[in-house]
Amino acid sequence: MVHPLFDLTGRVALVSGAAQNMGRASAIALAESGADLLIADVNEQGLLETAAAIRSLGRSAVPAVYDVWEEAQIRAMYQQLDRDFGQIDVVVNIPGGNMLGHPEEITVDHFMQVIQATLVSKFISCQEAGRRMLARGKGSIINMSSIGGVRTLGRGNFAYSIGQAGVVQMTRELSTEWSDRGVRVNAIAPAQITNPGFEVRMDNTPGLRERFLRGIPMGRMGVPDDIKGIVMFLASDASGYVTGSVIGMDGGNLAMGANATIGRKEA
Repeated sequence: MVHPLFDLTGRVALVSGAAQNMGRASAIALAESGADLLIADVNEQGLLETAAAIRSLGRSAVPAVYDVWEEAQIRAMYQQLDRDFGQIDVVVNIPGGNMLGHPEEITVDHFMQVIQATLVSKFISCQEAGRRMLARGKGSIINMSSIGGVRTLGRGNFAYSIGQAGVVQMTRELSTEWSDRGVRVNAIAPAQITNPGFEVRMDNTPGLRERFLRGIPMGRMGVPDDIKGIVMFLASDASGYVTGSVIGMDGGNLAMGANATIGRKEA
């Protein structure tokens, strides 16, 4: 039984990047809370698998193949949402993109591609969602950012961090613009969340896993399902007085200063 504050029965959610990892976990979490969903990704097979998991919970799932880094496809995705559901209550904007490069070396094209993938595409989705939610006087938008949007990362993440910082500030600005008209906008800032590709990268880069873990007081990296509770909260009436917030999903990374030591370890 879902607590009434978390109950999303009768509500429609859109989750982009839903074919795998945190996008799939977010979509399933919303279905577990009672929502029906339009789920989007470029990975059709992964979408079909997510849709099957949602339907096994007794909820409706419409898988839709769209590239949410492209403006025209984002706007077409919302047009399909109108046709298939006629309403939108919750939007979870997951995908981002990164290409490593140091600021003295990258081209403007490199920079703009990363900004498009991390920030501009989310703005277009927020704009489309916001127009519809404002017309109904209610809704919740959840943007995926990163600890890199709050604290610098280095290691060639220059454009990515700027884009993610933009997501944080965009979330705050939208919440200020729209909260008195019933639309809440919040963001999630994860640290390192494991996935198959990331595991391969860590396995092939000596010392990288240990370096990441030194920055996480909990002593483990995140897994995709760690996002489920946060998404349930931000999507539902349980967070009815929460907007403009950036919630760290980071095992304590953002709280830990550069000179801190974990637990009882000696300095």
